[in-house]
Amino acid sequence: MSHVANFVSKFTVLRGAVRELWIIYLTKVLEILAYGMMSSALILWLSADLGYSDVQAGYMIALWSTILSIVTMMVGSLTDAVGIRKAFLLGFGVCVVSRGVMAFTTAKWIVLPFGLLLLAVGLALMVPVMTAALKRYSTTAQRSMAFSMFYVLMNVGFAIAGWAFDYVRGALGEYGTYKVPVIGVELSTYRVLFLLGFLFTIPGFVITLFGLRDGIEVTEEGVKVAKIESKYKGEPILQALWHMVADTARDTARIFVTVWKQPAFHRFLIFLALVVGVKLVFYHMHYTFPKYGIRELGQGAPIGRLFGMLNPVIIVLLVPFVGALTQKISAYKMIMVGSTVSALSVFIMAMPPELFTTLANGWLGHFVTNTWLGMNLTEVNPLYISITIAVTLFSVGEAIWSPRLYEYTAAIAPKGQEGSYMALSTLPYFLAKFVVGMLSGALLQKYCPPTGERNSEMMWFIIALMAAISPLGLLVFRKYLQVKEQGREEAPAHAAAVKSDGTKAPVQS
Repeated sequence: MSHVANFVSKFTVLRGAVRELWIIYLTKVLEILAYGMMSSALILWLSADLGYSDVQAGYMIALWSTILSIVTMMVGSLTDAVGIRKAFLLGFGVCVVSRGVMAFTTAKWIVLPFGLLLLAVGLALMVPVMTAALKRYSTTAQRSMAFSMFYVLMNVGFAIAGWAFDYVRGALGEYGTYKVPVIGVELSTYRVLFLLGFLFTIPGFVITLFGLRDGIEVTEEGVKVAKIESKYKGEPILQALWHMVADTARDTARIFVTVWKQPAFHRFLIFLALVVGVKLVFYHMHYTFPKYGIRELGQGAPIGRLFGMLNPVIIVLLVPFVGALTQKISAYKMIMVGSTVSALSVFIMAMPPELFTTLANGWLGHFVTNTWLGMNLTEVNPLYISITIAVTLFSVGEAIWSPRLYEYTAAIAPKGQEGSYMALSTLPYFLAKFVVGMLSGALLQKYCPPTGERNSEMMWFIIALMAAISPLGLLVFRKYLQVKEQGREEAPAHAAAVKSDGTKAPVQS
């Protein structure tokens, strides 16, 4: 009976949490709904509404991702300077304006700087601040469940967004229009998705404005109201912003120079560079897959449910069980196994669809298209089966490796420098977003153009080869990269543990 009570208590620990934590959860779901509906539509909107070619649209995504990554690295200083509430309000305000611009105009000189690129700034102000807020608004006992709930709600939001993405396209047509009541403005299908993103952002701003208190911090002694002292106080806003950016750049450079001297950091960078291979697939599913799906499966194909909904549903269902059943297995081994599963899944996308004809004509084809996708088809395109199997395997692999990335970072970082390592861990992902943005358009134009002969299997084969770098590299460099983790299996005999000063010492068997 005590075991049952202990299990239940893990879920009821948030019962006494401050209202700010629940506000973060609510605004997170609203923001993910807005972001999720827009993310898959971005690459489609750039071509259909703004007239960019596949390659040009890819370049725009690369620029957009670059701004998003750079601003994200600077947000920590902003949050410290103005506090969580004001940083949130600024983020929501920027997102409201940028999403409104993207919904109501297609003039490039307006929508690119004040819509697309400004949205990158708004998004960068949201996610890191929400993560910092979770720590600020929870006790030590609540923290693990607080982050777990945050992760679950994030995926729930993505699942709903994937469904909504397909619903709007199904109702209006892939290239349909909708006249907004009262104002009479006619919007394309993709701009309607932007309009919904705009509408979902407004309640988040209002809830934050009236519900979130300034300076709230939860400690083991209780709730405290801290006075925010900014070193930029009294400066004009543009001058303060410039000083903030300069300070952030100097801090990042100083951290990098400090940790660069440590052997542990060299190993950490190699590890992250290898993991980027499988991380590329996730970005390709956002920027390459939408056009591929529409061109191969036809206009209105439920590509949102094929990945945007199926992936987060599997993640939500599997992550708690995987975490509970693999507590004694090292983070490195879990990342190696999970990345292998995820990388292999992409090779299924590279197979000729004819290989899946038998499955398409059987119970699996009926279940995928009629039950899951609600299409009521009499003849099933085998691509639906190959894509579903690939996305399912990729998601299973993600459930294995993704939650363990932070654990590996904590294990390899010298004591007291976990924060510095975590901050610099975003650098390879910045490169991954840029590469995918530049590459996705070129791959689509060469192997999956809107008209003419296609060889989409080759496109996915190239992406699969890049993804395979992760498990192969992790296996080859295992003895050099794996570290000992407290309470878990031993690292390989020749692996090196990390001392608190950042030097290496042999692992004791």
